[in-house]
Amino acid sequence: MQPVPLDSSVYIAVMRRGKQDSMTSIRRLGQDAPLWLSAVVLEELYSGARGKALRAVERLDRDFSKIGPLLVPTQSDWRETGRLLSELGQRYGYETVGRARLTNDALIAMSARRVGITVLTWNRRDFARLAEIRVFKWQLAEETGEG
Repeated sequence: MQPVPLDSSVYIAVMRRGKQDSMTSIRRLGQDAPLWLSAVVLEELYSGARGKALRAVERLDRDFSKIGPLLVPTQSDWRETGRLLSELGQRYGYETVGRARLTNDALIAMSARRVGITVLTWNRRDFARLAEIRVFKWQLAEETGEG
């Protein structure tokens, strides 16, 4: 089974539910595929975490350092992200702030594209828009019925 990275929208939703074993819930969303953690997602989670949420992110970080690879953007991923955001801005007239807001999602998408894996997300709007410009695999994460 092909590995999948999850977008931060998925981790945040699971953590907000306050499940004791967030990793079990997260694995179910990945339909038991091997999970990869994007370095970009890790940064996003740390940057918004406080208190209990910070401890959950630290636990996630530790768990992934034991079980799975970290998907880290390369120079080519950054380059493709810049080109993608430029084309998006030209097509839709995004202001710099609009493109900056999409930078992390674009980095996740271009990193996953490079290694040929599918990003699972609950952020349909942004990933669909990015996929209009660059082909990459993504899909909406399915609910587990645990919420």
